[in-house]
Amino acid sequence: MYGHSTAVEEAAAMALSGVRVLELAGLAPAPLCGMILADFGAQVVRVDRLSQSAAALAHGDVQARGKRSLALDLKQPQGAAVLRRLCGRADVLIEPFRHGVMERLGLGPEVLLQENPRLIYARLTGFGQTGKYAKSAGHDINYLALSGVLSKLGRKNENPYAPVNLLADFAGGGVMCALGIVIALFERARSGRGQVIDASMVEGVAYLSSFLWKSQNLGLWSQPRGENLLDSGAPFYEIYRTSDGKFMAVGAIEPKFYNQLIKGLGLNLDELPSQMSFSHWPEMKKKFASIFAQKTQDEWCSIFDSTDACVTPVLSFKDAASHQHNKERNSFIKNDEEEISPRPAPVLSRTPAVPSCKRDPFIGEHTEEILLEYGFTKQEIDKLHSDKAIELKDLKANL
Repeated sequence: MYGHSTAVEEAAAMALSGVRVLELAGLAPAPLCGMILADFGAQVVRVDRLSQSAAALAHGDVQARGKRSLALDLKQPQGAAVLRRLCGRADVLIEPFRHGVMERLGLGPEVLLQENPRLIYARLTGFGQTGKYAKSAGHDINYLALSGVLSKLGRKNENPYAPVNLLADFAGGGVMCALGIVIALFERARSGRGQVIDASMVEGVAYLSSFLWKSQNLGLWSQPRGENLLDSGAPFYEIYRTSDGKFMAVGAIEPKFYNQLIKGLGLNLDELPSQMSFSHWPEMKKKFASIFAQKTQDEWCSIFDSTDACVTPVLSFKDAASHQHNKERNSFIKNDEEEISPRPAPVLSRTPAVPSCKRDPFIGEHTEEILLEYGFTKQEIDKLHSDKAIELKDLKANL
């Protein structure tokens, strides 16, 4: 996909090659953060709980591409001591636990940064390290609610609607945390010093919504939820069902694009109310819906594909991966097990991400290899194993 150089050359050429990351195993956001760093060349070690533990079985990381797994019992003093030693040689620690957990283990930032002042200690939590809810449990929908963003999402006369767990977990959490880590690495190149990152998903998703906050006075959001230009109020920014039960997405905001939409629908602009006549929006929606319902998705694509009407098919995952535009850009990739997933974005011209095609690691698969790399002796590893502080995987048992 990226030319014919060897995998080793490609890895060396990636933007984050040489950066050592320890990612403490957790749910959705932290694994995405680690995967982004791994995709762009970092050496990411996922520090897993021992595989017998219920927590390890529950977390089921599906975003482990390009990572290796070390199984460690942090609740044992020997296990916590291992992590301390690893952090002495690492560049980044990604920590997804609730407030106070790491401090109780003797692994708080004041301890680890004293031993390795270059460490970037990224704390990724829902509510952040301080504040009333810092010690509370929560999920994406709760962080989204507290950020103010959830109040803006949803249709007229319906309850607010959370778009799966994309916004707070992944955009406000995983992506913002990865951005913070890259910023801190950049600053460290100048100062030589690491720092602590307090990545709160509430604040991450709120920051993501800066446009909504800063556009309050523009009149964009003056109507109740679901009746504004961009929140499903407008007939020209909406999703319509086709005759074959599929959908078309319409985003014809600017007049020149709206004109092309009207033309494609076979309507006459002169016979319609003005585009921005709010009072006519509900009846225009009905009109557009009845027209879209008369043709299949493919038929509408053949009408709109070569235009600037801003009308596109709503694609299933399967159809997205096989769509001509996405195929021409290699936007989706396959791993060794024929699983399809999105290619890392954005694309860098000189040092693009070269995602691993290997299967995800088993828990503890690389424990010994990683510990040796980080300076542990074979004897120390054997002792940790007999003390049940680490787990060494017999791969044959998994295959």
